[in-house]
Amino acid sequence: MSAKEQHPEDSRRTHGTPLFEFLTSHFNIISILGVFILLFAFFSIQTDAFLTTENLVNVGRQIAPTIIVATMMTLVITTGQIDLSVGSIIGLTASALAIFLENGNPLFAVAATLLIGLSAGLINGVLAAYGKLPAFIVTLAALIALRGTALLITQGYSTQITVDWVLWLGQGKFLGIFIPTWIALITVFFGWYLFTQTRFGRYVVAAGSNAEALRRSGVNVKRVLAATLMLTGLFAGISGVLIAARLATGSSNSGTLFELEVITAVVLGGTSLLGGRGSVLGTLIGALTLGIIANGLVLLRVDVFWVPITQGVILIIAMLLNQSAVDRFQRRKA
Repeated sequence: MSAKEQHPEDSRRTHGTPLFEFLTSHFNIISILGVFILLFAFFSIQTDAFLTTENLVNVGRQIAPTIIVATMMTLVITTGQIDLSVGSIIGLTASALAIFLENGNPLFAVAATLLIGLSAGLINGVLAAYGKLPAFIVTLAALIALRGTALLITQGYSTQITVDWVLWLGQGKFLGIFIPTWIALITVFFGWYLFTQTRFGRYVVAAGSNAEALRRSGVNVKRVLAATLMLTGLFAGISGVLIAARLATGSSNSGTLFELEVITAVVLGGTSLLGGRGSVLGTLIGALTLGIIANGLVLLRVDVFWVPITQGVILIIAMLLNQSAVDRFQRRKA
């Protein structure tokens, strides 16, 4: 048998191995995990304070709102949409919570605040899916309108929060870990289960891959698209409550540019901005990567203005390296 005749079999041996298939299908997560480990090791060596329990627990609390919203944003971006309004929803819900607490029952205040977040997401979803408007335009308009509404109801002033159990949501601990971190972990599990273990999750991926084929199979694609934006609005509302509780104040400035951090975490985690591919686990690692960058640079006493610059540079480098590696894997697989 000639060498040419042996080549296809050799190719199957190389490309059909379980290890190669695993690396190919999970390369996005593996690559960002590698970046995370390198940065974690770098900051651990450069500053003694980084690896302390107190610091790591604080990092978990600080990055928790990003993880919560980014988990749901993963579903939105996987469908081929994007939600630019999450930062403004946080600002509105944080402000509304403080005002409601001044004038009513604390339980009602929290419930009404979450309803505001849910309603904002629902309106975004209905306009984008049923109004046939690009989600980018709808949520950009919502970003402006909701931030303006927050400024209107607060007149630009912050409102203090003094209700103990509401403050506990942002400042309390359970088993030595802050409550926002626990809520973030629960959200990740819920998002992972919804995305990977349910029919809805399969519809989310299919909507981003080939929405027309999904529609012809009898699935209400508009409902799927609207539901993802509604979920993002609700969980942005949850983050608004947690941020207001942690700071003990409701401010219309809460969540400013938050949407950019969330989208960065999702893209770092391997979710395609074109839709059809996403990973909740990758998003979690992406958000944690951003968290340790911010924390590590502060511990190194780097000027705080360098934090977003560094995050942006790392995002570009990571995306370039990731795309290059993916292209090589695909060529080898072919």
